Amino acid sequence: MGDEGGARRARHRREPHARSVSARLVWLRAAVMGANDGIVSTAGLVVGVAAATTQTSAIATAGGAGLIAGAVSMALGEYVSVSSQRDAERAMVRQEADELRRLPELERAELVGMLEARGLSPETSVQAADELTAHDALSTHLELELGLDRARLADPWAAAGSSAVSFVVGALLPLVAILLPPAATRIPIAVGAVLVALAGTGALSARLGGAPVRRAVLRLVGGGAAALAVTYAVGEALGAAVG
Repeated sequence: MGDEGGARRARHRREPHARSVSARLVWLRAAVMGANDGIVSTAGLVVGVAAATTQTSAIATAGGAGLIAGAVSMALGEYVSVSSQRDAERAMVRQEADELRRLPELERAELVGMLEARGLSPETSVQAADELTAHDALSTHLELELGLDRARLADPWAAAGSSAVSFVVGALLPLVAILLPPAATRIPIAVGAVLVALAGTGALSARLGGAPVRRAVLRLVGGGAAALAVTYAVGEALGAAVG
């Protein structure tokens, strides 16, 4: 029984670190997916334009416009989404503060119960609950009940900036890959570079999420190749029609 209680207490001590690591992985996965979106959308755009025309200026203009529009769209979408999350978190903070003000004894009993559930003895739970309440009752309840840290609520500006930057980083690869080579080889070189990059982002996202790497890579590379094939065919058809 003592070993089990010790294991529970050790697990409780690891929980804040585990939540911190989990939060960092969420942001990292979001950055990888933002870069992946930049790669696929910009590659599809520039390959489609390159299939319609060999003019470098036209390809550069389309790719640059797509990069800027995509980054702005990603940033705006992330800002709106995370702002909603932050509003919800703030509402939970206000609600918890109100409950602590109106029902202090009930909240204290709830805190004691949560500490006991994490492996502390009843006597220790009561003492710890009183000490934590005296130190910072609201932060304690937010963390143990809701997993919230008042100092680290969702930041919509940071999310928007991270999303825009990751999109731009991803979008630059196909744009550079199609502008630097000669006109005769720019499309195959760009397609090859994009597929290699998609394989890399697929492997990284799979490892971060604990998913099978092979399946993720095949799915992402296959989807990217299909998207490029479609945009190339559309661009070539439009180029022939205009020409």
